[in-house]
Amino acid sequence: MDNETILKWMEIALSKALDSLRAGEVPVGCLFIYQNEIIATGNNTVNETRNATRHAEINCIDDVLEFCKRRNLNYQEVFKNLDVVVTVEPCIMCAAALHQLKVRSIVYGCSNDRFGGCGSVLDIAPIYESTVNVVGGIKSDETMQLLKEFYKGTNPNVPEEKKKKGRKNKGNTKEDINNQ
Repeated sequence: MDNETILKWMEIALSKALDSLRAGEVPVGCLFIYQNEIIATGNNTVNETRNATRHAEINCIDDVLEFCKRRNLNYQEVFKNLDVVVTVEPCIMCAAALHQLKVRSIVYGCSNDRFGGCGSVLDIAPIYESTVNVVGGIKSDETMQLLKEFYKGTNPNVPEEKKKKGRKNKGNTKEDINNQ
């Protein structure tokens, strides 16, 4: 993918991340692109489903499997020719899944300094002897800003004993987000 195309796809992923923010989810947006066409879009649904594994990438993987089933395509061949564009570096779990599926490339926005599986915390690629092309730092300021917006507020699904004491909700109400 050339730089102009990468930026175009990242803009779409950013709009998905904003949808996540508005829905009260960690603002991560993800696209799976096959033959220059988006075949899956996803965002985190962890809070909605109360399932910690429902990251944007995992949701997209499920959609690609369904896409292949409907079109009678070999999912392994589709994944080998698939480009992933995601606003935040995939976590270790998601990076492992993408490397196992042998996607063609992973393009991400900002680094994930807590859970990143593309080098920030752990580089998954050597574990799978993977040759997936990974590029980070695309529109990283914008992607990081969405994360900062989310973490200004309080996640309503965090158990009471895990909530940070004394934390104020700094204007990150659903009304504020919807008015952005």
